[in-house]
Amino acid sequence: MSGDAAPGTDQDAELARVFEQHRRHLRAIAYRMLGSLAEADDAVQETWVRFAAAGTEGVGNVSGWLTTIVTRACLNVLRARAARPEQPAGMHVPDPIAVHADDAALDPEQEALLAESVGLALMVVLDALTPAERVAFVLHDVFGVPFSVIGQLVGRSEQAARQQASRARRQVREAGPSKPDVGLPQQRAIVDAFFTAARAGDFDRLMELLDPDVVIRADGGPARPSASVVMRGAAQIARATIATASPLADFTPVLVNGVAGMLITVRGRPVSLIAATVTGSQITAMDGITDLDRLAGLGLAALSPGSRD
Repeated sequence: MSGDAAPGTDQDAELARVFEQHRRHLRAIAYRMLGSLAEADDAVQETWVRFAAAGTEGVGNVSGWLTTIVTRACLNVLRARAARPEQPAGMHVPDPIAVHADDAALDPEQEALLAESVGLALMVVLDALTPAERVAFVLHDVFGVPFSVIGQLVGRSEQAARQQASRARRQVREAGPSKPDVGLPQQRAIVDAFFTAARAGDFDRLMELLDPDVVIRADGGPARPSASVVMRGAAQIARATIATASPLADFTPVLVNGVAGMLITVRGRPVSLIAATVTGSQITAMDGITDLDRLAGLGLAALSPGSRD
């Protein structure tokens, strides 16, 4: 009888509909947990497979159930990373989300990923946390999940989950400013002035624009471990900026994870993407990717000069 097949079909369709309503939120959680857009997509896909198999029978809070599934998927990835006997050499900067500075609005996927303010500088700090610390911090401080739920997810008590989040917050504070304290127009003015001074080789102006304790974290990729560096101090960074400036470079103002940044291209090819943290009237941190292969895979060429004409 045709009615026998319909319930299963209708149920599958309803599960798919419900899941699609939550997909962007789940991807936002996974991105903050993992710092990798590809791994976030994999975690969301794994969440769908598990959700479709388990269904919603007896589930009172579907959103909470989906958050539980995606968190467990991410936790498995984080624990697998931590268990690797050898970590990649050099500095790692998580995947950025970059749009042209003139864009009036993000597309829905980008808007969902950046709905809660977690800039690239904070994502770098999150990479240094233990899996339990990262889960506790992201779920509670970013998405407001209760510690009682977080404790169950990480296999610890509610109090232990609170302690994990507290340790994570302390590391975030100790790492220095991880988000701007001024609006985008002032951020943009400071960042643009920095790269103008870099092009002109103006050491004194660079020193004015850099906080004395500024830090730059650059990810050159596995093929160029020597290009992956952490550098501190205004004078050292100003000298290095002038020394590495290329007369062939073009600078395109961009937003990187919601803060002012710069895309640097040479003959249309992206060679560097930088996000700046501006506090007051100075840059306190710069986080960038100079891995040419990775930059090529981020679709940044569409932001370069001439591509938007």
